[in-house]
Amino acid sequence: MSNVVSDFLKYYRAENPEEFSPAKKFGELMAQEFQDNPHFYFFSPDETTSNKFDAIFDVEKRAWNLPKEPWDLPNGKNGRIIEMLSENVLFSVMTGHLMNGETAMMGSYEAFYPIITSQILQQIKFFNQADRASWRNKIPAVNLLSTSTCWRQDHNGYTHQSPALISTLLTVPSDRVNCIFPLDDTTVTPWFKFMLESKNVVNLATFNKIDEPRFLDPERAETQFKNSGAIILEEYSDDDPDFVFVGVGDLVMNEVVEAVKMLKEDLPSLRLRCINLAALSYRAIGPIHDKLSREAFVQLFTPDKPIIANFHGYPETLETIFENYTYRGRIRVHGYIEEGSTTTPHEMLRLNGASRYDLAIDVVKALNKPALIDKYRQLLAENHNYALKYGVDKF
Repeated sequence: MSNVVSDFLKYYRAENPEEFSPAKKFGELMAQEFQDNPHFYFFSPDETTSNKFDAIFDVEKRAWNLPKEPWDLPNGKNGRIIEMLSENVLFSVMTGHLMNGETAMMGSYEAFYPIITSQILQQIKFFNQADRASWRNKIPAVNLLSTSTCWRQDHNGYTHQSPALISTLLTVPSDRVNCIFPLDDTTVTPWFKFMLESKNVVNLATFNKIDEPRFLDPERAETQFKNSGAIILEEYSDDDPDFVFVGVGDLVMNEVVEAVKMLKEDLPSLRLRCINLAALSYRAIGPIHDKLSREAFVQLFTPDKPIIANFHGYPETLETIFENYTYRGRIRVHGYIEEGSTTTPHEMLRLNGASRYDLAIDVVKALNKPALIDKYRQLLAENHNYALKYGVDKF
């Protein structure tokens, strides 16, 4: 590998030693899969390095037949990294590869996946029909890795904000779709294995490429995977809670944790529970093979305590799922509401009412704590003014 390429990859892999990127972990696991499986392919519309999957270039080449430049990433005629700026073509080629019984994954920006919505829906229809033909073998899953999300589009703006594919797939009446939301880099591992072993389904994994906190060790990550993708974060939780907080998605879950910590500091006697959900399917919490039962839901969320949720996508999508487990009146869901611009990370959360302060305000409003309502609103305003002036968040 040339020094130019080596320096380029080092730049993309620079990270805080105390924080970890789910996207980088996916890249590392795919690199290992490339080595172990000579038939594994990765498809990407020229965003492999941008989405931090670039570890795969250490072990595999990009398919390329045109002249090369010294600064190019590893290229070769037989490369198994397929890059083309057309999600439609990539998806078509990938599904052809899957029909041969071989595994693959495709990565793209979250806002661009809706471009192939119709193709994905047609693939779901194919799976439905194929399972009715006794002579047809099951084929590997359609595995979609969705990053550069609506919450952190960096220098991009409103055009790069859309979790619409999540809503579409979760409202299709079928048992063919798993929407996966890894909490951190550690939780990526069991879900990665699950995706590669799946058959006749679509798996959409949504996560961010930035460095983030690590919440679970490998043992707890495996426990969450085996428990319908649900886990109580014990270090932030009390028995017999007054309120139950839940997050679905990595960045929004971090806001849940920060809200819980803030409330416990301001109201030490308040009892809270903090839950993370890593998978959703049609009308259910959990993947299609292991949907959370109503009995298990009550154990996690209690029979009647208020639930405050923070969701990566549109709030209505998660509300619909929760209504299959409990009554609407106890649920308050925050999430992406089509607000945003090229702005700071916390401003994106504030604009959509999904920040730690917005979550905490739900509680202090219910408890009739006007001083704390004013405090949290003031903190929101202070960060807003700071971001406008300096272009970064205050904290």
